Amino acid sequence: MTRLTPLTRAFLFCLALWAPLGAGAQAVPTCPPLLHHTLERLQDEKPQPLCQYAGQVLLVVNTASFCGFTPQYKGLEALHERYAGRGLQVLGFPSNDFSQETGSHRQIADFCESTFGVRFPMFTKTRVSGTDAHPFYRALAAQAGQAPRWNFHKYLISRDGKVVASYPSNVAPDNPTLVRDIEKYLLAK
Repeated sequence: MTRLTPLTRAFLFCLALWAPLGAGAQAVPTCPPLLHHTLERLQDEKPQPLCQYAGQVLLVVNTASFCGFTPQYKGLEALHERYAGRGLQVLGFPSNDFSQETGSHRQIADFCESTFGVRFPMFTKTRVSGTDAHPFYRALAAQAGQAPRWNFHKYLISRDGKVVASYPSNVAPDNPTLVRDIEKYLLAK
C-alpha cells in the first residue's frame, strides 16, 4: 500500500472539493443579503435558511386564515405549480398582525393543506409590519418602500435577491400584471 504525503492528501482533498465545479457543473448562486435569514418551516418548525432560494424568483406573501383574501391561497398554489419548474418559489408567511391568524402552527398548516392544497413553502407566524416586524420583512419593506398594510401583500424578488415589485392585497395571484412580471423575471438569468 502506498502512503500519501500530507501535501498529496491536501491536494487530493482540494481536488475533490473543486471537482463539482468542472465542465458541465453549475455554480451555486451566492446568497444575496436580503435572504440572509433563517425562519422556521410551518409544518415542523425546523429552521430553514432563505439562502436555499438564492437564484430563484420569489413571491413572498403574508397570509392569514380568517381574511377575505384567504381564497388567494388557491391562486398562489396555482402559480407555484405552474412556474416552480422554471424557478419560481412562492413563500407564505402567516401573520397575526391584522388579527386574522389565531391558530397554532399545526392548525394553520392543516388548514392550508386541507382547504387549499397548499404545497408551496410556508413558515411559522411572522411579524410583518411595525417596529416588531421580522428583520426579513423590514428589509422587504425598505427595498419596496412599503410594508404590508393588510394580509396577502406580495413582494416579487428577482433572481439576484432584489425586491422588484410590491402588490397590495387586492392584487390576486392571477392578476395579468403580476403574472407578466413573474414571467419577465423568470426569463432573466
